[in-house]
Amino acid sequence: MGEPRRGGARRYRFTEGPAALALRIPEVLDSQYGICRGGVPPSVYTSTLWFQIGAGVSLPGVVAAKCGAEVILSDSEELPQCLQNCRRSCLMNDLPHVPVIGLTWGRVSPELLSLAPVDIILGSDVFFDPKDFEDILTTVYFLLEKNPHAQFWTTYQVRSADWSIEALLCKWKLKNIHIPLHSFSADKEHLASSSLPGRHTIEMMIISLARSDGT
Repeated sequence: MGEPRRGGARRYRFTEGPAALALRIPEVLDSQYGICRGGVPPSVYTSTLWFQIGAGVSLPGVVAAKCGAEVILSDSEELPQCLQNCRRSCLMNDLPHVPVIGLTWGRVSPELLSLAPVDIILGSDVFFDPKDFEDILTTVYFLLEKNPHAQFWTTYQVRSADWSIEALLCKWKLKNIHIPLHSFSADKEHLASSSLPGRHTIEMMIISLARSDGT
């Protein structure tokens, strides 16, 4: 795989909450290197530790860290450039202390085993390719089993009406709640003073462990 083409830095400005938040995020032009679509309301950062999977350029994780949350970023250990994108985003926003770790979805690695207890798992457009869906949920299930109180907050672009994770959620004894974008003023074509998400259809859901009765 060749090196991704690099763009400049995209600027985001969040005006919700008591204070405005301005960020610079590296613009990576190849989709497999993780262009981040955001989707996490910046007014909700009260948990102890946030862990972003498939972070790419890490916009949600960077927002959480700038709002005072403790954050760990992760991406593919097989794609060093993805991990470098995470680090670039942190350095651009004066967050050199944020840890970045490499993972492989579907594999319980030493990094996962030694991870501190997490409260929120973030995934921004990680459901990009159906062949990865079960590996993603396998990793999420491991983290939720280890942290039963935790939740997986994820946004995704609707690319095909035929793609679904419902059967996999049932298999892994997980449940999901759909979060309407209008509930946190994200149902717009242009968010955070950027051109994203444009006319793409974006959905958000929160995934957690299902109880023994399936609820």
